[in-house]
Amino acid sequence: MSDMTLLRIGIAVAMSLLLGAIIYFGRGRKKGQGRRVPREGTSGEARSEPSLGDQFADGWNSSPAQQEELALDGSPAQSELGKRVSEQFDRIVSLYVAAKAGNKLRGQDIVVAAEKAGLTFGHMDVFHRLVDGKPELGPIFSVANIIKPGSFEMARIAEIETPAIAFFLTLPAPVGALDAWETMEPAAQRMADLLDGVVLDEERNALGRQRVQHIRDELRAYDRQHSAPPLSKSNRW
Repeated sequence: MSDMTLLRIGIAVAMSLLLGAIIYFGRGRKKGQGRRVPREGTSGEARSEPSLGDQFADGWNSSPAQQEELALDGSPAQSELGKRVSEQFDRIVSLYVAAKAGNKLRGQDIVVAAEKAGLTFGHMDVFHRLVDGKPELGPIFSVANIIKPGSFEMARIAEIETPAIAFFLTLPAPVGALDAWETMEPAAQRMADLLDGVVLDEERNALGRQRVQHIRDELRAYDRQHSAPPLSKSNRW
């Protein structure tokens, strides 16, 4: 099996991490969603990060390689802004901003909130947070629609309604892992405030201080094991 085939398989497995929320949110909110539910045997234990398949299943029918060539709605990509420099990564960290029970996030409101949070619309018709002054380095994190195909089609943005949007950063990023998180998490909180939504972790539980601290600790450890450029203060939201 060639190196390119192995790489594409790895990317496919990883990108599928971004796609169980489509099914999860698409089948409706369950009673208690947004509240952390204690799990047996997890007290005091570090939680493992999910595989990409846990988050967006069956959402994008094309392969990740095809997605790099086409926008998520199947039309040619109109922008290279936010395109990753390398397809190789070893971890994804994600968050969700979800509408409150009985509500939806509306496309036009998402666009306004994204702009206020410092995001740029670009590659694959989703939003990206770029490194200030160095957009060619690729996205610090990106924001997609959890309703397939995952994109925000601007021609019909006024018609778009969704139960949630997904924030995800892939590591290694153009900045350090902790700096990337410290850019993404406040942006998610800011957009949640603007959209009257709630921030959920990768398991669709309300994002709490303990979970945030755990993620920070993990990303500090990641940074110690990987050399990464620092993020200037101007890049923080």
